[in-house]
Amino acid sequence: MRLTILGGGGFRVPLVYGALLGDHAEGRVTHVTLHDLDTARLTAVARVLAEQAASVPDAPLLSVTTDLDEALRGADFVFSAIRVGGLEGRAADERVALDLGVLGQETVGAGGIAYGLRTVPVAVDIARRVARLAPDAWVINFTNPAGLVTEAMSRHLGDRVIGICDSPVGMGRRVARLLGADPDEARIDYVGLNHLGWLRGLYVAGRDELPRLLADTEALGSFEEGRLFGPEWLQSLGAIPNEYLHYYYFNREAVRAYQEAEQTRGAFLRDQQARFYEEMERPDAPALTTWDRTRAEREATYMAENREAAGVGERDASDLESGGYEKVALFLMRAIARDERATLILNVRNRTTLRVLDEEAVIEVPCLVDANGARPLSAAPLPDHATALVCAVKAVEREVLAAAESGSRATAAKAFALHPLVDSVAVARRLVDGYTSVHPGLAYLNR
Repeated sequence: MRLTILGGGGFRVPLVYGALLGDHAEGRVTHVTLHDLDTARLTAVARVLAEQAASVPDAPLLSVTTDLDEALRGADFVFSAIRVGGLEGRAADERVALDLGVLGQETVGAGGIAYGLRTVPVAVDIARRVARLAPDAWVINFTNPAGLVTEAMSRHLGDRVIGICDSPVGMGRRVARLLGADPDEARIDYVGLNHLGWLRGLYVAGRDELPRLLADTEALGSFEEGRLFGPEWLQSLGAIPNEYLHYYYFNREAVRAYQEAEQTRGAFLRDQQARFYEEMERPDAPALTTWDRTRAEREATYMAENREAAGVGERDASDLESGGYEKVALFLMRAIARDERATLILNVRNRTTLRVLDEEAVIEVPCLVDANGARPLSAAPLPDHATALVCAVKAVEREVLAAAESGSRATAAKAFALHPLVDSVAVARRLVDGYTSVHPGLAYLNR
């Protein structure tokens, strides 16, 4: 089975390859093609992968290419983890927004819109090429903003594109462990959009154990989301929000923390990864050790500004484990390729799961996965406050898609203006001006 990784020179690719190395069953991935536009990054990541595979006799064969069509031909699965504009673009997204007093985070608010406007045209081109060159392939999308990009690609690939995110899985595992349950045995009731969802129940042997946690203030304050949001707010919600909802519930505090930070998250990652790739240019650099050290620093500083705004300090060791997007991707490929039924939280077309949205809207919910793909499971309606937020953000995503298709500057401004975290039409217009001035990839917004 052949897997193509788009964004193959990306820093987190060794996580995916590492997961593949542990899979020795029949029907596993036997060939991995890395595609990237940057040959130096491809070479660096290929070195890390070679060291990972050194002691694994049946490791997947590895090839690299800068030719997209060549990478797609013959693929059974396509893993998309591209970053249009690179980390330099992310840093610019953050700074333009913060200079105008609004959030510039990668997937939330103005920064997420700017990233989406840059990424959607490229993702649509990829989807069209997959449909032409590898029509039987399944696309697993991790490119951010994951829900928005998955919906853009689904207009050309239908249900053969599935978005993944490790955030809800990581939260579910933390909550399960806190309740003394086996994370692999617990069933999670989670509903929303990508980076905009709520854990509403955690079932063990058919019983919802979440109310027990919500009633225990001390326990609520002992894990990542509890420290971030505060036990009292979680009890008020009656649910555990995705960590990205901190940008909505504590927006002023988050914006202030980002403005006062020595550098933005994007700038930190840009500089950190530049050092990694520069070090990897040395032939004698220990590739895997260098990558491991850089990754540990990256994980420890995740959402540092939000934790500072909440006054909770550094991450605990128990919180450093994410849901493992590479594991989600592996489980997803196994379920489809081997017809091994699995339930996974994924980004898929809604169908009739959330009746406040149309069937084509991509949502993030538990899905049943088998050889036929992923089908969203039924879910109880969201409470009014969550419904309002989901509908508002989905409306913004639709305006982003419309702007990307039409090239309309006015539609792009409308997308910014309608977002709950942008409080002024005038600011929305200045955001468009600011982003188009720093991103050549947004030159198409000229109508």
